[in-house]
Amino acid sequence: MTEAYILFAQHGWADTNQAMLTLAEQLAVESAQVVVPCLNYAMTWLRMAPLIDQVEGQAAAALAQQPDLPLRIVGHSMGGLIWLEVLNRHPEWWPRVEFLVLVGSPVGGADLGRMLDPLQVGVGVAADLGRDRRAIAARIAAAIPTLSIAGDVDGGSDGTITVESTRVPNGQFVCLGGLNHAALRYHPRVVDQIQQFWAGHNLSAPLLPHVVVDQLRQIPGMTDAHRREFSRATPWHTFADGTQISLWRSPFGIHHVFLSSQDGDCLYSGYVGWLHTEAMWQGLKALRADAELLQPG
Repeated sequence: MTEAYILFAQHGWADTNQAMLTLAEQLAVESAQVVVPCLNYAMTWLRMAPLIDQVEGQAAAALAQQPDLPLRIVGHSMGGLIWLEVLNRHPEWWPRVEFLVLVGSPVGGADLGRMLDPLQVGVGVAADLGRDRRAIAARIAAAIPTLSIAGDVDGGSDGTITVESTRVPNGQFVCLGGLNHAALRYHPRVVDQIQQFWAGHNLSAPLLPHVVVDQLRQIPGMTDAHRREFSRATPWHTFADGTQISLWRSPFGIHHVFLSSQDGDCLYSGYVGWLHTEAMWQGLKALRADAELLQPG
């Protein structure tokens, strides 16, 4: 694999490019061309579209100046989402991308974004952060070697982004315990994982879709959630293979949905807000009915 490449390192929401510059300096070889765009801090609180346009423009210019160099991309938090959108616009760039690394990026939608915009009316950048980009990410990861790195400081999140929302189908996945969202930007453990990935090491098996998880995520308003309330949930339906859906309702009336394996391990956690409670019940009942139809006899 060539030593000369273009390294794009992109910061995220409510941040500058200083931490990503530090990360890029630790990652890049001397012959690499490093591009670390600095987005307007105030603009990161508004909408993502102009930020995507800015990164797209800088990337296009760098690619035109170095038409023979491959790309390596690292995006932290919203920076990873921006690059998913840029790559979705430019599939012709995919053959040039050697590696895509998403660090603490809420690919499935940030629950913080859904909380700030519960009615999904488009409140600033919250509407963009809450969007599920898993389908886009899965297509990209099927063509480009992709690694998602999550942090976990409380058994299910990095303090800002849930671990669940960072998983990318077809990509590799690493969860680093003890690292919060800010620390993920340049921590030595993150650098080590990226370097191993770039060296061709398999850090995990590719994440494969789970049929029931995918069906749960299709329920309107379903948002990837923290697993902290899993132990408090009540079993609702057990499938033929032993997997089980359990439910828990918060004191605020928010319904949480969990899927566990036959061994009792949590496979998925999500929630729906008040606006989508009825849709949740309809979706769960339809899922149960479909499963019963497939049972023999």
